[in-house]
Amino acid sequence: MKQLVVLSGKGGTGKTSVTASLAHLSAQESTIVLADADVDASNLDLLLSPTVLETHDFSSGVIAEIDSKECISCNICAEVCRFDAINVIDGMYTVDKIACDGCGACYYQCPVEAISLPTPVVGQWFRSDTRFGPLLHAHLFAGQENSGKLVTLVKQEARLLALDQKRDYVLVDGPPGIGCPVISAAAGTDMVLIVVEPTVSGVHDLERAHATTEHFNISTMVAINKADINPKRTQEIADYCKEANLPLVGIIPFDTVVTEAMVAGKPVTEYAPEHSVSKAMESLWHKIRAQLAK
Repeated sequence: MKQLVVLSGKGGTGKTSVTASLAHLSAQESTIVLADADVDASNLDLLLSPTVLETHDFSSGVIAEIDSKECISCNICAEVCRFDAINVIDGMYTVDKIACDGCGACYYQCPVEAISLPTPVVGQWFRSDTRFGPLLHAHLFAGQENSGKLVTLVKQEARLLALDQKRDYVLVDGPPGIGCPVISAAAGTDMVLIVVEPTVSGVHDLERAHATTEHFNISTMVAINKADINPKRTQEIADYCKEANLPLVGIIPFDTVVTEAMVAGKPVTEYAPEHSVSKAMESLWHKIRAQLAK
Protein backbone atom coordinates (compact mmCIF):
# COMPACT_ATOMS: atom_id res chain seq x y z
CA MET A 1 0.00 0.00 0.00
CA LYS A 2 1.40 3.39 -1.06
CA GLN A 3 0.39 6.79 0.28
CA LEU A 4 0.32 9.91 -1.91
CA VAL A 5 -0.46 13.36 -0.49
CA VAL A 6 -1.34 16.23 -2.84
CA LEU A 7 -0.25 19.63 -1.50
CA SER A 8 0.08 23.23 -2.65
CA GLY A 9 1.93 26.24 -1.29
CA LYS A 10 -1.33 28.21 -1.30
CA GLY A 11 -5.01 27.67 -1.93
CA GLY A 12 -6.63 27.97 -5.34
CA THR A 13 -4.02 26.16 -7.41
CA GLY A 14 -6.38 23.36 -8.47
CA LYS A 15 -5.12 20.84 -5.94
CA THR A 16 -8.52 19.28 -5.29
CA SER A 17 -9.37 19.13 -9.01
CA VAL A 18 -6.11 17.28 -9.63
CA THR A 19 -6.73 14.94 -6.69
CA ALA A 20 -10.23 14.09 -7.93
CA SER A 21 -8.89 13.28 -11.41
CA LEU A 22 -6.16 11.10 -9.93
CA ALA A 23 -8.82 9.29 -7.90
CA HIS A 24 -10.85 8.61 -11.04
CA LEU A 25 -7.84 7.41 -13.02
CA SER A 26 -6.28 5.28 -10.28
CA ALA A 27 -9.60 3.62 -9.43
CA GLN A 28 -9.85 2.25 -12.98
CA GLU A 29 -6.83 0.01 -12.44
CA SER A 30 -6.26 -0.13 -8.67
CA THR A 31 -8.06 -0.15 -5.35
CA ILE A 32 -7.81 3.08 -3.39
CA VAL A 33 -8.85 4.84 -0.21
CA LEU A 34 -9.38 8.59 -0.39
CA ALA A 35 -8.88 11.13 2.38
CA ASP A 36 -9.66 14.84 2.43
CA ALA A 37 -7.20 16.31 4.93
CA ASP A 38 -8.29 19.91 4.38
CA VAL A 39 -10.52 19.78 7.46
CA ASP A 40 -10.91 23.56 7.68
CA ALA A 41 -12.46 23.76 4.19
CA SER A 42 -12.92 20.29 2.75
CA ASN A 43 -14.37 20.18 -0.75
CA LEU A 44 -13.27 16.89 -2.32
CA ASP A 45 -16.73 15.60 -1.47
CA LEU A 46 -18.24 18.20 -3.85
CA LEU A 47 -16.73 16.33 -6.78
CA LEU A 48 -17.25 12.80 -5.49
CA SER A 49 -20.82 13.02 -4.09
CA PRO A 50 -20.13 10.57 -1.24
CA THR A 51 -22.68 8.58 0.69
CA VAL A 52 -21.94 9.05 4.37
CA LEU A 53 -21.77 5.71 6.18
CA GLU A 54 -20.45 6.79 9.59
CA THR A 55 -20.38 10.10 11.49
CA HIS A 56 -18.16 10.60 14.52
CA ASP A 57 -17.69 13.56 16.86
CA PHE A 58 -14.22 15.00 17.24
CA SER A 59 -13.32 16.37 20.67
CA SER A 60 -10.21 18.33 21.47
CA GLY A 61 -8.87 20.79 24.03
CA VAL A 62 -10.64 21.86 27.19
CA ILE A 63 -12.90 24.80 28.00
CA ALA A 64 -13.58 25.83 31.60
CA GLU A 65 -17.14 25.69 32.93
CA ILE A 66 -18.39 27.23 36.19
CA ASP A 67 -21.14 25.53 38.19
CA SER A 68 -23.25 28.46 39.37
CA LYS A 69 -24.76 26.38 42.18
CA GLU A 70 -21.34 25.72 43.70
CA CYS A 71 -19.74 29.11 42.93
CA ILE A 72 -19.27 31.37 45.98
CA SER A 73 -18.34 34.48 43.92
CA CYS A 74 -14.89 34.78 45.49
CA ASN A 75 -13.49 36.26 42.23
CA ILE A 76 -10.29 34.19 42.46
CA CYS A 77 -10.92 32.67 39.02
CA ALA A 78 -11.17 36.10 37.40
CA GLU A 79 -7.98 37.23 39.14
CA VAL A 80 -5.88 34.28 37.92
CA CYS A 81 -7.28 34.19 34.35
CA ARG A 82 -4.66 35.65 31.99
CA PHE A 83 -7.10 35.74 29.09
CA ASP A 84 -9.90 37.79 30.68
CA ALA A 85 -12.26 34.90 29.99
CA ILE A 86 -14.19 35.14 33.28
CA ASN A 87 -17.23 37.42 33.09
CA VAL A 88 -19.75 38.46 35.72
CA ILE A 89 -23.26 38.73 34.30
CA ASP A 90 -26.13 39.57 36.64
CA GLY A 91 -23.95 38.53 39.55
CA MET A 92 -23.19 35.12 37.99
CA TYR A 93 -19.65 34.06 37.05
CA THR A 94 -19.45 32.65 33.51
CA VAL A 95 -16.72 31.68 31.05
CA ASP A 96 -16.27 33.27 27.61
CA LYS A 97 -15.70 30.11 25.58
CA ILE A 98 -13.97 31.99 22.78
CA ALA A 99 -11.54 33.77 25.09
CA CYS A 100 -10.84 30.73 27.28
CA ASP A 101 -7.50 29.08 26.44
CA GLY A 102 -8.10 25.98 28.56
CA CYS A 103 -5.02 26.57 30.71
CA GLY A 104 -6.77 25.33 33.86
CA ALA A 105 -5.59 28.13 36.17
CA CYS A 106 -9.13 28.84 37.36
CA TYR A 107 -9.80 25.12 37.83
CA TYR A 108 -6.82 24.62 40.13
CA GLN A 109 -7.37 27.83 42.12
CA CYS A 110 -11.11 27.49 42.78
CA PRO A 111 -11.46 26.89 46.55
CA VAL A 112 -14.80 25.05 46.25
CA GLU A 113 -14.12 23.02 43.08
CA ALA A 114 -16.93 24.77 41.22
CA ILE A 115 -15.00 24.75 37.94
CA SER A 116 -14.63 21.80 35.57
CA LEU A 117 -12.61 21.31 32.37
CA PRO A 118 -14.76 19.30 29.92
CA THR A 119 -13.44 18.45 26.45
CA PRO A 120 -15.78 20.04 23.90
CA VAL A 121 -16.86 18.61 20.54
CA VAL A 122 -15.13 20.86 17.99
CA GLY A 123 -15.81 18.98 14.77
CA GLN A 124 -16.89 15.78 13.09
CA TRP A 125 -15.24 13.21 10.88
CA PHE A 126 -16.92 10.90 8.40
CA ARG A 127 -16.41 7.61 6.66
CA SER A 128 -18.17 7.68 3.31
CA ASP A 129 -18.44 5.68 0.13
CA THR A 130 -17.79 7.07 -3.37
CA ARG A 131 -17.83 5.58 -6.84
CA PHE A 132 -14.01 5.45 -6.70
CA GLY A 133 -13.62 3.98 -3.22
CA PRO A 134 -13.99 4.82 0.49
CA LEU A 135 -13.52 8.45 1.52
CA LEU A 136 -12.45 9.69 4.96
CA HIS A 137 -13.17 13.37 5.51
CA ALA A 138 -13.94 15.82 8.30
CA HIS A 139 -15.33 19.20 9.25
CA LEU A 140 -13.77 21.38 11.93
CA PHE A 141 -16.30 23.79 13.41
CA ALA A 142 -15.75 27.50 12.78
CA GLY A 143 -13.25 29.18 15.07
CA GLN A 144 -11.89 25.92 16.51
CA GLU A 145 -8.25 24.91 16.77
CA ASN A 146 -6.37 21.60 16.62
CA SER A 147 -6.97 21.05 12.90
CA GLY A 148 -3.61 19.25 12.79
CA LYS A 149 -4.92 16.68 15.26
CA LEU A 150 -8.05 16.13 13.18
CA VAL A 151 -5.96 15.78 10.02
CA THR A 152 -3.89 13.10 11.74
CA LEU A 153 -7.05 11.25 12.75
CA VAL A 154 -8.52 11.34 9.22
CA LYS A 155 -5.29 10.18 7.62
CA GLN A 156 -4.77 7.42 10.18
CA GLU A 157 -8.30 6.11 9.67
CA ALA A 158 -7.72 6.08 5.90
CA ARG A 159 -4.46 4.21 6.31
CA LEU A 160 -5.97 1.60 8.64
CA LEU A 161 -8.89 1.06 6.28
CA ALA A 162 -6.51 0.58 3.35
CA LEU A 163 -4.50 -1.97 5.32
CA ASP A 164 -7.62 -3.83 6.46
CA GLN A 165 -9.01 -4.01 2.93
CA LYS A 166 -5.60 -4.56 1.30
CA ARG A 167 -6.00 -1.60 -1.04
CA ASP A 168 -3.23 -0.39 -3.33
CA TYR A 169 -3.17 3.34 -2.61
CA VAL A 170 -4.18 5.97 -0.08
CA LEU A 171 -4.75 9.23 -1.94
CA VAL A 172 -4.87 12.31 0.30
CA ASP A 173 -6.10 15.76 -0.70
CA GLY A 174 -3.97 17.81 1.67
CA PRO A 175 -4.50 21.29 3.10
CA PRO A 176 -2.85 24.32 1.48
CA GLY A 177 0.09 26.23 2.90
CA ILE A 178 2.90 24.94 5.11
CA GLY A 179 1.39 24.99 8.62
CA CYS A 180 0.63 22.31 11.18
CA PRO A 181 -2.20 20.67 9.16
CA VAL A 182 0.17 20.26 6.18
CA ILE A 183 2.83 18.67 8.37
CA SER A 184 0.22 16.31 9.84
CA ALA A 185 -0.97 15.35 6.35
CA ALA A 186 2.51 14.76 4.94
CA ALA A 187 4.02 12.93 7.92
CA GLY A 188 4.80 9.30 7.18
CA THR A 189 3.62 9.38 3.58
CA ASP A 190 5.48 7.72 0.71
CA MET A 191 5.38 10.69 -1.63
CA VAL A 192 4.05 14.22 -2.00
CA LEU A 193 2.79 15.88 -5.17
CA ILE A 194 2.97 19.68 -5.05
CA VAL A 195 0.51 21.40 -7.38
CA VAL A 196 1.72 24.87 -8.34
CA GLU A 197 0.41 27.55 -10.69
CA PRO A 198 2.50 29.87 -12.92
CA THR A 199 1.88 33.12 -11.08
CA VAL A 200 4.17 35.77 -9.65
CA SER A 201 4.18 33.95 -6.31
CA GLY A 202 4.28 30.49 -7.88
CA VAL A 203 8.00 29.83 -7.44
CA HIS A 204 7.88 31.23 -3.89
CA ASP A 205 4.91 28.99 -3.03
CA LEU A 206 6.74 25.98 -4.44
CA GLU A 207 9.91 26.82 -2.51
CA ARG A 208 7.95 27.01 0.75
CA ALA A 209 6.14 23.73 0.18
CA HIS A 210 9.32 21.98 -0.97
CA ALA A 211 11.25 23.25 2.07
CA THR A 212 8.60 21.67 4.27
CA THR A 213 8.71 18.26 2.61
CA GLU A 214 12.50 18.36 2.37
CA HIS A 215 12.77 19.08 6.09
CA PHE A 216 10.83 15.89 6.81
CA ASN A 217 12.72 13.92 4.14
CA ILE A 218 9.64 13.17 2.04
CA SER A 219 10.01 12.34 -1.65
CA THR A 220 8.41 15.13 -3.67
CA MET A 221 7.11 15.63 -7.20
CA VAL A 222 5.71 18.73 -8.90
CA ALA A 223 2.83 19.38 -11.30
CA ILE A 224 2.20 22.78 -12.90
CA ASN A 225 -1.51 23.50 -13.29
CA LYS A 226 -2.86 26.04 -15.80
CA ALA A 227 0.66 26.02 -17.22
CA ASP A 228 -0.10 27.87 -20.47
CA ILE A 229 -1.53 31.03 -18.89
CA ASN A 230 2.00 32.31 -18.22
CA PRO A 231 4.75 30.44 -20.13
CA LYS A 232 7.49 32.61 -18.57
CA ARG A 233 6.49 31.69 -15.02
CA THR A 234 6.04 28.07 -16.04
CA GLN A 235 9.63 28.04 -17.27
CA GLU A 236 10.80 29.57 -13.99
CA ILE A 237 9.10 26.77 -12.09
CA ALA A 238 10.59 24.17 -14.43
CA ASP A 239 14.05 25.69 -13.91
CA TYR A 240 13.62 25.58 -10.14
CA CYS A 241 12.58 21.91 -10.31
CA LYS A 242 15.68 21.12 -12.35
CA GLU A 243 17.99 22.94 -9.92
CA ALA A 244 16.32 21.36 -6.88
CA ASN A 245 16.30 17.89 -8.48
CA LEU A 246 12.50 17.72 -8.22
CA PRO A 247 10.70 15.48 -10.74
CA LEU A 248 8.35 17.64 -12.84
CA VAL A 249 5.73 15.01 -13.58
CA GLY A 250 2.86 17.09 -14.94
CA ILE A 251 2.17 20.16 -17.08
CA ILE A 252 -1.57 20.71 -17.21
CA PRO A 253 -3.12 23.29 -19.57
CA PHE A 254 -5.81 25.77 -18.61
CA ASP A 255 -9.31 25.19 -19.94
CA THR A 256 -12.80 26.11 -18.82
CA VAL A 257 -13.81 22.46 -19.25
CA VAL A 258 -12.42 21.94 -15.73
CA THR A 259 -14.96 24.44 -14.39
CA GLU A 260 -17.72 22.74 -16.38
CA ALA A 261 -16.74 19.42 -14.84
CA MET A 262 -16.78 20.91 -11.34
CA VAL A 263 -20.27 22.33 -11.90
CA ALA A 264 -21.34 18.86 -13.03
CA GLY A 265 -19.83 17.38 -9.87
CA LYS A 266 -17.25 15.27 -11.70
CA PRO A 267 -13.48 15.13 -12.18
CA VAL A 268 -12.53 16.44 -15.61
CA THR A 269 -11.16 13.02 -16.58
CA GLU A 270 -14.60 11.55 -16.02
CA TYR A 271 -16.53 14.49 -17.52
CA ALA A 272 -14.43 14.91 -20.69
CA PRO A 273 -12.03 11.94 -20.97
CA GLU A 274 -10.80 12.84 -24.47
CA HIS A 275 -10.02 16.46 -23.68
CA SER A 276 -6.42 17.69 -23.64
CA VAL A 277 -6.65 18.45 -19.91
CA SER A 278 -7.75 14.89 -19.21
CA LYS A 279 -4.92 13.53 -21.33
CA ALA A 280 -2.48 15.64 -19.32
CA MET A 281 -3.99 14.20 -16.13
CA GLU A 282 -3.56 10.67 -17.49
CA SER A 283 0.10 11.36 -18.23
CA LEU A 284 0.48 12.79 -14.73
CA TRP A 285 -0.99 9.67 -13.13
CA HIS A 286 1.24 7.32 -15.14
CA LYS A 287 4.35 9.23 -14.02
CA ILE A 288 3.18 9.32 -10.41
CA ARG A 289 2.53 5.59 -10.48
CA ALA A 290 6.03 5.00 -11.84
CA GLN A 291 7.58 7.17 -9.12
CA LEU A 292 5.60 5.38 -6.40
CA ALA A 293 6.73 2.03 -7.76
CA LYS A 294 10.33 3.05 -7.06
